[in-house]
Amino acid sequence: MMEPNGVQLKNVTNNNGNGVDNPAFEIEADNISDTNSIKNKTNKTKRGVGSYLSKVAKPINATEDYIKAHSKTFKYVVLGLLGAGYVAYFVAACVLNFDRAIALVVLTSLAIVFKSYELVKEYKGESISQCFRPAVKCFKRNLKWMRWVFIVVVLALFVTWLAVDTSKRPEQLISFAGVLMFILLIFLFSAHRAAISWRPVLWGLGLQFCIGLFVIRTQPGLIAFEWLGDQVKIFLDYTRAGSSFVFGDKLIDEVFAFQALPIVIFFSSVMSVLYFLGIMQWLILKISWVMQITMGTSPTETLSVAGNIFVGQTEAPLLIRPYLKDMTKSEIHAVLVGGFATIAGSVMGAFISFGIDASSLISASVMAAPCALAISKLSFPETEESPFKSEKNIKVDCGDEQNILEAASSGASASIGLVANIAANLVAFLAILEFINSALSWLGGMVGFPDITFQLICSYVFMPIAFMMGIPYDEAFIVAELIGTKLFLNEFVAYENLSELQHKRLTGGDEFIDGVKQWISVRSEIITTYALCGFANFSSLGIVIGGLSSICPSRRGDVSALVVRAMITGTCVSLVNACIAGILFVPPPLDCVGLFQGSAFNASNIDIQTCCKDLFASTVNNGTSFEGSWSTVANVTLFFSECCKCCGLSEAVCM
Repeated sequence: MMEPNGVQLKNVTNNNGNGVDNPAFEIEADNISDTNSIKNKTNKTKRGVGSYLSKVAKPINATEDYIKAHSKTFKYVVLGLLGAGYVAYFVAACVLNFDRAIALVVLTSLAIVFKSYELVKEYKGESISQCFRPAVKCFKRNLKWMRWVFIVVVLALFVTWLAVDTSKRPEQLISFAGVLMFILLIFLFSAHRAAISWRPVLWGLGLQFCIGLFVIRTQPGLIAFEWLGDQVKIFLDYTRAGSSFVFGDKLIDEVFAFQALPIVIFFSSVMSVLYFLGIMQWLILKISWVMQITMGTSPTETLSVAGNIFVGQTEAPLLIRPYLKDMTKSEIHAVLVGGFATIAGSVMGAFISFGIDASSLISASVMAAPCALAISKLSFPETEESPFKSEKNIKVDCGDEQNILEAASSGASASIGLVANIAANLVAFLAILEFINSALSWLGGMVGFPDITFQLICSYVFMPIAFMMGIPYDEAFIVAELIGTKLFLNEFVAYENLSELQHKRLTGGDEFIDGVKQWISVRSEIITTYALCGFANFSSLGIVIGGLSSICPSRRGDVSALVVRAMITGTCVSLVNACIAGILFVPPPLDCVGLFQGSAFNASNIDIQTCCKDLFASTVNNGTSFEGSWSTVANVTLFFSECCKCCGLSEAVCM
């Protein structure tokens, strides 16, 4: 047999005529058989595993389907368990130590109130509105004469209160005159005096006064804001954990940059997290709603100004980024003034680290918001038709972060530029200030006045302003220096100088050295804190122009044209804020007994002088007996003797 390739195959047979089996084919057949056997076993194994997994997955899938079908029930069960656990925890905390649990009580109460409001509004809001519609219609029909009645009643109550309240403290009247002076000046330099709408002006000043009255003069408001300030201080102290790990305790204790600037990073990160969670947007929307319905301003400008309570002058406009291109010039001016008249929460943390009163900084920022809108509408009234006047649902621009960790990280990263800007400005401006002082001293020395400095010039230029804020005459020059420093340099330098004055007072330093006053009273410190609370200074002009131009390039021309007026208006807002604080603030009564027991009898200490004069006034029979509250004080005779030695050389009772 011949194959096609030429190979001849022979048929080999054995004797019985059958062919011989080829062993090679037998091996191949065995291999094929083994392979098929393995495949069959593998398939059986696979079918076995798949069948087993399928059996296991069936109850899991059934459970998952059941949970999905009854998701609401499970949700309520979980929430109920969590709620029951929290109630048990809350009760236990209050029973064990109620004073320690005050913060928990306050936060829980606020959460319950806000959640209850949202539930009532969602399910019963429409029916409640229908109940009040007849009253609203009646109110609108009689709005004209009711408005005048309201104005007359409010003015009568205010004048009566002012007369009674200032009868014992006439210096408060000077602060009131300061408010009138600043309003008159802004009116005279208004861009469109004939177009002024007095509703936002009067309502804004009224809201500012009411907030100040609640915070400064009422016991609940005073306690609430002092508590809030203390909590902010405690919260900011956590910055030390991170900064001490990175820089070390020695640098933190001795170097300003490592002590104050990390607080800005921490606060910026926290604000970013609150923004991601929607807490900041919710709070800003509620505050802006109150101002909008009372003052009648547009939602966009009101939202931006309300945002300035918490964020900076370039961050707040991001809330209304989509609307900036269509806003009127008056609204753009209001946005700018709101940025100049307030400070950012992150920067506030740095000021608190200086030792500045936290409750005063917080209340100053809150009070400045309605005042900024009011004074803005007085300085640059609305002459155009706002396209957003009837807009009710302004959408707040949100960030792009995907989770809370990214929000915290981006907030910390975003603060790097701010921290670098603060440090660079402090280095530059303090160096420039030293150069200016040296140059002025050199020029003054040529004509016999070598003590001329930038601060001295500011003290004379701004002294009338400080005096009209309610600062005593002998302290007005010091406060005027701080106002000038804040306006021409920045608020960081001014607050740092204020903290030095405060430190001298608290450590019992001499009030006068070589006839020069070394520190100011508590009332002057509070008024000055309000006056300095704002970003209105010449160094901020470039920041604002660059920031808003990058957000909305089409409005760069309007921003550049309005920014100087807005900065001056923002400065006036801070000064009006300080005047309101001057009207309302009453120094707490001195604990003279505690002061006598814990301090040296020093004639240069103004508090010692005040208490000694009060003791002299209560003296009967040349110091042998006393009347009033001093009659029950132990060791009063010893206190009287020490007062005579230090402060009573001219007192008849000591002779």
